Amino acid sequence: MDNLYLTEDVMFKALLEKDKTFEGQFIVGVKTTGIFCRPSCTARKPKKENVEFFDSTKSAMASGYRPCKVCKPLVKSGEVPEEIKVILAEIENNPSEKITDYGLINKGIEPSRVRRWFIKNHGMTFHAYQRLLRINSAFNNIKNGDKVIEAAFENGYDSLSGFGHSFKKATSIKPKDSIVNDCLTYTRLTSPLGPMMAVASEEGICLFDFTDRRMLETELKQIQKHFRSSILPGKSKYFEPLIKQINEYFGGKRKNFDIPLVTPGTEFQNKVWKVLRTIPYGETRSYKKQAIALGNVKAVRAVANANGDNRISILIPCHRVIGEDGKLVGYGGGLWRKQWLLNLEKENFHKNLR
Repeated sequence: MDNLYLTEDVMFKALLEKDKTFEGQFIVGVKTTGIFCRPSCTARKPKKENVEFFDSTKSAMASGYRPCKVCKPLVKSGEVPEEIKVILAEIENNPSEKITDYGLINKGIEPSRVRRWFIKNHGMTFHAYQRLLRINSAFNNIKNGDKVIEAAFENGYDSLSGFGHSFKKATSIKPKDSIVNDCLTYTRLTSPLGPMMAVASEEGICLFDFTDRRMLETELKQIQKHFRSSILPGKSKYFEPLIKQINEYFGGKRKNFDIPLVTPGTEFQNKVWKVLRTIPYGETRSYKKQAIALGNVKAVRAVANANGDNRISILIPCHRVIGEDGKLVGYGGGLWRKQWLLNLEKENFHKNLR
């Protein structure tokens, strides 16, 4: 392993504590059982002399270990269960459809499990998620020329007054005002480093970050304030290319992105973020060199602060900025993720990728 922070003592301590923040950093093989596990596995913990550590599930399997049935290490951290994928596809393709608990049971899906998953991953129940999805669909219908009454009925509302009340509660504006307002749309996606959230405006991606980042709630409030808009679940023309390209990146098959980005911020912040995007794949730059590239060698601290305010992970590669002494410092997603991303790019640096 290239990660200098992951000593065997650190990894074993993480295993004992079932520390989820180490997901994606290492895999542990248990010699006495012949299985390999995630760092956060809840199964009984082995003695230190009975484990060995790997940087990937592939390496563990190559050494003869089989996946643990408890923590399922071959499934991406935060992966959406198949039954959830099915119902998500249904309501996203037809927002007017209302799937009740009875409807879930008829599909062979336990409603309480669906409810727990949506609360954990979206901060709301499945039924609340469906309502916001319908509101988002109606918002876009009106913005694209439909009358309010048409948008209401097309999205499953039987009462115009009920629609108006629900719409204003979710968006803080009246339905008719959709024509002159923007609506931010979000989606959730999985990655080898854990679940991520993407938010899009009409012009492009304005947020892309890990869902466990401490500053995520602040970032969401910032873009809501800037756009004067609520953030609702739904579709965006930018999500499909984003998911495709980010999966290619994580798979070591892509170096560059061509997705439109929207970066609300000060003039200085945007200069910093623009310079960040000039750091080549597989290379790193110190904060000082970044300040020099901006034409102000004394702006190191300001540059570091602007890097920390970046709301678009990976696509605006602040993970490629390191300390003057070469050490990893200052990454909102966690230093372990920063190290993982740099290792990924180092491994694929010489490949002829897009």
